[in-house]
Amino acid sequence: MTAITLALLVGGAALLIVGAELLVRGAGRLARMLGITPLIIGLTVVAFGTSSPELAVSANAAFRGQADITVGNVIGSNIFNILVVLGLSATVAPLVVAQQLVRVDVPLMIGSSVLMLVLALDGHLGRGDGVILVGGLVAYLWLLMQQGKRESAAVKEEYERQIALGMETRSSTPRSLLLVAAGLAMLVLGSNWLVDAAVAIAAALGVSPLVIGLTIVAGGTSLPEVATSVIATIRGERDIAVGNAIGSSIFNLLGVLGITLLIVPGGIMVAPAAINFDIPFMIAVAIACLPIFVHGHALLRFEGVIFLLYYAAYTTYVILKAAEHDALDEFSMVMRFFVVPLTLMTLVIITVRVVRQVRRERQRAA
Repeated sequence: MTAITLALLVGGAALLIVGAELLVRGAGRLARMLGITPLIIGLTVVAFGTSSPELAVSANAAFRGQADITVGNVIGSNIFNILVVLGLSATVAPLVVAQQLVRVDVPLMIGSSVLMLVLALDGHLGRGDGVILVGGLVAYLWLLMQQGKRESAAVKEEYERQIALGMETRSSTPRSLLLVAAGLAMLVLGSNWLVDAAVAIAAALGVSPLVIGLTIVAGGTSLPEVATSVIATIRGERDIAVGNAIGSSIFNLLGVLGITLLIVPGGIMVAPAAINFDIPFMIAVAIACLPIFVHGHALLRFEGVIFLLYYAAYTTYVILKAAEHDALDEFSMVMRFFVVPLTLMTLVIITVRVVRQVRRERQRAA
């Protein structure tokens, strides 16, 4: 990796982070001036704003004929959101979900993941697929609005505190528009640099751009989610920490991929490796969240550590496979006969615990 490539990689990631922050602040202030509630701002502007780097990079890569980076960025970012963002946040403090909306969002995230696989089975994603995905995004936004009206006072107060942090109560419209414009400009420039660096790294290492998109690019574009969720967890705003990661994952699938397909002529090709392994793994990761967050259960510290270890295992597998390393067979055997059975057993235990909790709640209610 040359010094120029490294500079493009680091500089592009930095511009994406700063640009996303400016975009969120400017859009958040405009939304408050328009009278939109902090809850809706938190669930839309903040969660979707932190996904703006993914959109910038994916669209840029697609326009430049780098479909593998586009697909890899979406898949890799979702895997990163769940295993790293939630895992890291849970190691800071157990994530207890109080709001009903997040419990609805997890099944929607699973459904969106399965939808991507179904649409990609023919190896191509086109404008018609983009219409379906964006239509799903519109329906999701409508659902957010409806759920937001029914949230508890405690959850609304939590979002009020979070949105108020670092956001002036008095802010002029021109200044807010300037923040949005500056944020968008940084996102465009940062995405150009990051895509250039990704292509150069893939060429230097002799691996598919899909691998770089799944790992380096996905990690770089997901840094805003890491910062938002970890800081929210430290401040005790754990609903926001979870909502940001889950909401961003849904937006990556429906918004980032959907909008990219609408604006890029001819659509994009999906590599067989992504269809056969990476997308199914993304679905499995999404399903792993279901028994944890249903009925207000918590993501405990040890579960957060397990999530981080799974991400390390996934990244190791992707790299070994791309390099056709001699250790791939042994690593695959360990994953197949030890890690996967252990995972299934853990999910069964968590599910049984949740079912027992539900029964106790029903007995108390009766």
